[in-house]
Order: sequence, then C-alpha cells, then structure tokens
Amino acid sequence: MPAQIAFMVMPFGRKPTGTTEKHVPAEVDFDALWERVYQPVLEGLGYRAVRADRDVGALIISQMIQRLAIADLVVADITLPNANVYYEVGVRHAAKATGCVLVGADWGRAVFDLDQMRALKFPLPDGTVPAATAEAAKAALQENVAALAGGASPVFQAVPGFPTPKDDRVIAFADAVAELSEFEAEIRAVRAAPDNEREKRARALLAEYGDRPAVRELVWIELLPLVRDTLGFEELLAYIAKLPPNVAKHPLVLEQEALALSKSGDSPGAIGRLQQLIADYGETSERLGLLGGRYKDLYKNTQEPKEKRKYLRKAIESYQRGMDVDLNDFYPASNLPRLYRERNDPGDEARAGEAEVATMLACRAAIEKGTNDGWVRPTLLGLAFDRGDVAEAVRLRPLIEDDGAETWKLDVMIGDLRTSVRNQPDSDTQATLQAVLDQLEELLPEAQVSPSGS
Repeated sequence: MPAQIAFMVMPFGRKPTGTTEKHVPAEVDFDALWERVYQPVLEGLGYRAVRADRDVGALIISQMIQRLAIADLVVADITLPNANVYYEVGVRHAAKATGCVLVGADWGRAVFDLDQMRALKFPLPDGTVPAATAEAAKAALQENVAALAGGASPVFQAVPGFPTPKDDRVIAFADAVAELSEFEAEIRAVRAAPDNEREKRARALLAEYGDRPAVRELVWIELLPLVRDTLGFEELLAYIAKLPPNVAKHPLVLEQEALALSKSGDSPGAIGRLQQLIADYGETSERLGLLGGRYKDLYKNTQEPKEKRKYLRKAIESYQRGMDVDLNDFYPASNLPRLYRERNDPGDEARAGEAEVATMLACRAAIEKGTNDGWVRPTLLGLAFDRGDVAEAVRLRPLIEDDGAETWKLDVMIGDLRTSVRNQPDSDTQATLQAVLDQLEELLPEAQVSPSGS
C-alpha cells in the first residue's frame, strides 16, 4: 500500500519577518525549514512529503487545488501572513472535512480568522535554521502533528450538510445579511447627520444593537469607533465592559480600550493593556504608536527629572519601533522629531530629520491613496511648519482653503503652528511662515482664534 501523502503549504526562499521585536530573526530561510524540519517530521510520521516547488515544473492553479483537495494531510506554515498560504488553507478547509494542520514559529502571529484557529508552535530563534534550532523545532512538532491530523475543518463544522447546506440555514443567512446591511446603513446615517443630531442617533443605534445577545462580532466592533467619536471615551469604556469575553479579547477592542484608558487619565493602565496586547498578538505600528503616546503623556505630566527622562526614552523607543515596523504609517514617525529634539542626545537631531522625512512621505502616500484618516493632513501641515519648509507650507495653504479648516483641524493645530513659527531660528523663514499662518487664521471662525502668541 503506497504511503499517504502530506502536502506542505508554505513560502519559498528567504522571507523578511518585517519586525524589530527582540528574539525574532530578521528573515527566515523557508527552504532550510522545509529540508531540516518539515520534511523529516512528515516522513518520520510515515507520509510521503510533497512541496510544490520540489516537483518538475511549477504547479498551475488547477494542479495546486487538486493536491490540496486530494492529499491525505495538508500542513500549512502560517509563521508569516502570506496571501498564497492563506488562500490554500481556505481551499483545503472547503475541500475536505479533516486533515489540515496549521504550524508556525512561536513568535509568528496569524491575521484575520486564522488567528482564532489552533496552530502548533515551535521555537525558531534563528531564521537560518541551524542544527540545534532544527532539532528543537522537530521535537515540538513530532508528537502533535499526528494528533491534529484528524481535526475537523471549520467550514464543515460551521455549515451542517456542507457543501449543500440545509434550506433553513440558507434562509437564516439571507436574513442575517439583510440585517447587517441595515445596520451598516444606520452607521453611515449617524456619521452623515448634523452635529446636533449625531449623539441622539448614536445612542439609539447603540440601544438597538449593542445589547443583543446574538449580535454578531462585526456589529460590536463597528460600534466601537462610533461610540468613541460620538459619545466619548468614558462611554467607550462602559461599552467595552459589557462586551462578551470572546469579543472583548479581540485585538481591535483591546487597542481601543487602551486608548480610552489613557484619555480617561489612566496611562499606566493603558500601558499594561498595550504591553500584554503586543505580547499576545505581536507588534504593529499602531500598537507601538499607541504605546509611545502613553509614555509621552507620562513624560509631559511628570515633574521628577529622573522619571521624566525615563518616560521620554520609552516614548522614543516605542515610536521608533513603530516607525521601523511600517514606514507607510505616519502616526509613529510624526511624534519622533519633537521628542528627539527635546532629548537632544548626540545624534538626535539627525534622527529627528530622518523621522520628518519618513512622516512626510507616509502622509503624502496616504493622501494619494485616498485615506480616510482625519489626522494625515493636519500632520503634514504641522510637519511643514516644524521643519521650516516654506515651500511646503505655501503649497498647502490653498489646499486648506479649498478643503476647509475642519478637514485640516485648524482649530486644534493653530496653537502648535504658532509655536513652530516662534521657534524658527531663521528670521526670514519665521516671517514667511507667519504670513502663511495669518492667512490660515483668517479661515477660522473668529471665536476659534485666540490672541496671537497664546
């Protein structure tokens, strides 16, 4: 009787991990991982181990799907968020009721729905997979791959009768889609409402959907930014406290909880939440940026010199790691220039300049892509004034006039812009930026313009 076939789904070659976390290699040699870990483990379990690029010629998509559907076992490496691997896992889950095992390095973090599924983890401190690393990884996998090989596909579990679901399930699904469509329409209506109606509409929507025992996770999570932006951070915390445990542990919920704690005055509590979130789900530019912001709050509010210095250092470290994780995210980078200059250690001025360039490029790219982030334009404006970039400030002024003061958050930014003008060392630059600032202040309602220099 021929050996059963195990089909390995994984990246090829060397791939960067995209993280600066400690104890995580900068890149992984997936070919070495296959040859020194996966292939020996699977063959040791009695399978004929197959990997697509080990066949003669590349597999076309139909051949790939055939093997995913027919193989006795599919093992998928989800160490890195790889689109091909995710697609292939989905094919297998829909094709066969059992026999799909997810594996990955212990520092890897899956995204989307795969993060909710059980995966076998193994140590991988060195991405080149030397002998000692390979032996430790094999030891972690050998006992458990076989045990999970009979695990049920989530598709077959969730849809009784799949691939031909029962009629009552189809009807229930159609009803759920109609309900969700109605909910999303009401969310848009709240955001489009005039300011004096928005809070009333938001409370009505929260009352209708927020306490439903069978409400879907998507509804709960979509209500988060609505409650935050319309009702405030205290009510956001109260809303999160009522969420069921499985939803309350969602990374998006934990991020918003940390932000709300900070805005409610509990920066240490927010730091604790964010550190645990990063430990559980890994670093992202957003999480590191939020962490840096909490340390920045403590730095601004602490008077004791030693403590102040410590919080400034931690804020800079968090923001810098956030910028390094994703140079396309302007949020962490935008906070670094002033903090580096306030610390003023050797090399900090050069680091501040690098962060300014990264922020400018990230903001321009976000605007070009049509971002809906309301802070990208104000950040670009503040950066131009901080750098003394007269040409950029002059370029932005007519855009602000066309878009309106609210879009550029001039009422919030005007104080920082005045400070930036006062701090310019060159008198000609200061005079030109002051002229631009005077024109911008004319765009604000008179009630929002406090005396110059305040």
